[in-house]
Amino acid sequence: MDMNIQKYMSFVKTVEYGSFTKAAGILNYSQSGISRMISDLEKEWKITLPERSKKGLKLTSDGLKIFPYAKSLVSEYEKLQIQVDELNGLQTGIIRIGTFSSVATHWLPNIIKAFSKDYPNIDYELLLGDYSEIEEWIMQGRVDCGFLRLPTHPELETIFLENDKLMAVIPPDHPLADRDKFPVDALSGESFMLLEKGGKAEISDILERYGVKPRVHFTTWDDYAVMSMVESGLGISILPQLILKRISYNIVIKELDPPACRRIGLAFKNKKTASVAVKRFIDYLEYRQPL
Repeated sequence: MDMNIQKYMSFVKTVEYGSFTKAAGILNYSQSGISRMISDLEKEWKITLPERSKKGLKLTSDGLKIFPYAKSLVSEYEKLQIQVDELNGLQTGIIRIGTFSSVATHWLPNIIKAFSKDYPNIDYELLLGDYSEIEEWIMQGRVDCGFLRLPTHPELETIFLENDKLMAVIPPDHPLADRDKFPVDALSGESFMLLEKGGKAEISDILERYGVKPRVHFTTWDDYAVMSMVESGLGISILPQLILKRISYNIVIKELDPPACRRIGLAFKNKKTASVAVKRFIDYLEYRQPL
């Protein structure tokens, strides 16, 4: 969907429902996404559209003059889009996504479920890999878009999605298991299970940043293998918080001190040349509810 049309729809639905939150629910965006799009319109047009007060939302005099035209435009666009979607085969499109396991397990099911409410006949192809593999697939056109740690290749377009905390993972009988947080410098000399494949990932970056040198006994890109090793008392590790949702391993999870995180985003080669289905998917994620 054209970004300006998205903004007009946000404006019209917010006025019709009298609420940023209700408009967000109708359009499957976040409340902050709706507010940001209306603010963008106000900056572009150099006018104020709605007034926000304790009594609710009310159109300004400028907003009252603009609203009928915006509503008419949105109505005609919705009619047009029905025809365009049929011509572009959106009813039977496919979106090819590169992803790593934690996103595939904990984010994508809900993302696809929500997106499928509007586009039930879209098919998906998921390729699982590490950051470097996903980046290469996007550059080569093997996938349409991919979830990656940011920053990524400078030639790729990206949208930021979430900060994912990095957590210490230790056995229950570890001497620091009762601490509120796990000191990063306490990793020195510890038997360590490193989640990594190919090029350096965020965990190696942390170890280098703080000059910490644990004894790395095991390196893998299988996060569940790492948790199993820690549970067996073979060492400790650092894992992203997203990986640690709904696990059954007998391990202790602690925030790091100082804290650290990885920035997760969606990357794609060129939104302008992407298929209609992929453009819609990108737009949905940019203004989504928090993951």
